[in-house]
Amino acid sequence: MERSWGMIKDPIHGYVHISNVEKEIIDTLPLQRLRRIKQLVFADFVYPGANHTRFEHSIGVMHLAGILGRSLPVEISKDDLQRVRLAGLFHDLGHGPFSHTFEQILLKKLNKTHEDLTPWIINGTELKDVLTDHGFKAADLAELAIGRSKRERAFMNQMITSAVDVDKMDFLVRDTHHTGAEYGKVDIYRLIYTMDVVDDTLVVDSSALPTLEAFLIARVESFKAIYYHKTARAAQILLVKALEAADEEIGICGFKTPEEYMEMDDYSLWSELKRCKGSRQIIKDLERRRLLKCAYEREVQAEDKAVSSLFGLEGIRKQVEDEIAALAGVPSGDVFIDTPSLPSIPYRHALDFDPMEIPVVDVERNVRKLLKATKLSRTIEVLRGFVNMVRVYTDEKNRDRVREAAEKVLGNLPESARVSY
Repeated sequence: MERSWGMIKDPIHGYVHISNVEKEIIDTLPLQRLRRIKQLVFADFVYPGANHTRFEHSIGVMHLAGILGRSLPVEISKDDLQRVRLAGLFHDLGHGPFSHTFEQILLKKLNKTHEDLTPWIINGTELKDVLTDHGFKAADLAELAIGRSKRERAFMNQMITSAVDVDKMDFLVRDTHHTGAEYGKVDIYRLIYTMDVVDDTLVVDSSALPTLEAFLIARVESFKAIYYHKTARAAQILLVKALEAADEEIGICGFKTPEEYMEMDDYSLWSELKRCKGSRQIIKDLERRRLLKCAYEREVQAEDKAVSSLFGLEGIRKQVEDEIAALAGVPSGDVFIDTPSLPSIPYRHALDFDPMEIPVVDVERNVRKLLKATKLSRTIEVLRGFVNMVRVYTDEKNRDRVREAAEKVLGNLPESARVSY
């Protein structure tokens, strides 16, 4: 990697060294726009300190990518190391305003995710010119940034996108820091310094198995307590309603070029939503923290086929919403089913493993054996699969009636499992 331009002081990782090409790229619009996109949308309704942005997270991912690249016991050229750091810096460029909340309307209207838009931005903006001037191929870096490069070695993709990638390592500790929650206090450097490459695949050393367990537990607990906290999700549901209303009125998904897309950030789109007739009242409610209330909550295991059919199927969700509303005697538009889900161990590798497995290398009598994490750890076996949550939201005045109706439709809950009001 070329000589350092200087340093950035990060609250999580301390001093982060920045190369000249990184400095020039950081000062472009696509990167600077990330300063105006929050990492955790409406988490500050619960944790007031959660106001950090995609920009600082991207700097952290770049930093960890460099540390991991240097620590792996394989030969990585200075050019490869710089590319994987840039991939970490670029990995979130495709996010729209309000991060993952905006992604719901992207998927619905355009069948796109932020990962689809990241290469589009890298290849279609000033970033391409800067990269070309420094001898990099924008198209190659665009694919590496989303962990899908066919030109790079597999483990370089996995450094950016896998079950134990630098993206998750950064956001777990960073989101823990800014929320004050304790779930993500994991020794990520223990994981980094003990990772290895076997058959071109990134693997975890068995000596770090307790840390890997802690990492996966932290992700699941953070999922429940931070990313899908019922209050934050209540606000996000309203925001999605506002986005859909505004899209019908002003066509916020009508952008045609990367430049048009990058004109939107949290600030600019919030102002648009306040002006739109269809979304104005929703934004007023959000500004006064007048939110939907959770009437029913149930954690669902992947094996529960009766409820898991709700996941990802908007038509079925709408039918169940209407059924609950009719039973409760409330308008159908006043009941909302929220079914977020999180794959606890997604992993992309070239080995003959189940994609939900994490490869672990174990050394016994100087012989390296490649094993499945679930075979070494009962904890990881329990976490394997999906953590699913079904919640039903409604207005506060209808909460009791909707709860009773939801229990009839989705199943009664024991008193110990009911939502705490």
